[in-house]
This record gives sequence, structure tokens and C-alpha cells, in this order.
Amino acid sequence: MTFKLPQLPYDYDALEPHFDALTMEIHHSKHHAAYTNNLNAALEGRNIDKTIEGLLSDLSSLPSDIQIAVRNNGGGFYNHDIFWKGLSPEGGGEPKGPLADAIVANFGNFETFKEAFSKAAA
Repeated sequence: MTFKLPQLPYDYDALEPHFDALTMEIHHSKHHAAYTNNLNAALEGRNIDKTIEGLLSDLSSLPSDIQIAVRNNGGGFYNHDIFWKGLSPEGGGEPKGPLADAIVANFGNFETFKEAFSKAAA
């Protein structure tokens, strides 16, 4: 299986001011691309047809000479993939369930939490 660098579902500048365009571009076109290329290089010439989840959850089934490269580069590939999917220019709305309950218990409401979070991050 050959892994491909995914296209982002938004422009690099779509998450400003929270993430600047240059940071997004570097992480996508350099870091994520390098993890993708290095993962594919480690798997090249091998008859291994697994998803990224399959590779990472069963590293011991891989030849020992590629286990570290697959763990490191596969992990970087997968982490970035999850990261991109967790971001949205429109935001995700207010949390629900146990997280929402914890925010209300500690901050009173979501708006107060956002203000405290932004202040702490500044």
C-alpha cells in the first residue's frame, strides 16, 4: 500500500488567527509530507497491504528492520492526519457529554471557559 499526503479541506490561512498560514503550510507540505515519503520508503518493495492503523497496531508482525521506521514515520503520518481532521475554520461548536459537564462545573459555562483559555494561552 502506498500512502498519500492528503489534501487539506481548507486553505492554509483558513485557521488564522489561531494557526498562521506559514505554520500550517510547513506542517503539511514539509513535516506531513516527509512522514509520508519516509513511511513509503520503509515499505517499498515489501508485500505489506495494511492501513496505517493496521501497521501501527501490529508493528511486531513487520520485518524487524523496518519496525522503527514504520513506528516513527507511520506515527507522524497518522498524528498529522488526525490533527487536520480535528480542525475546522468554522470551529466544532460547544463540546458535549463529560467534557461539557467538566467545563460547566469548573467555569460555569463555555464562554467563560473560552475566555480563561484564551487568556492563559496569551
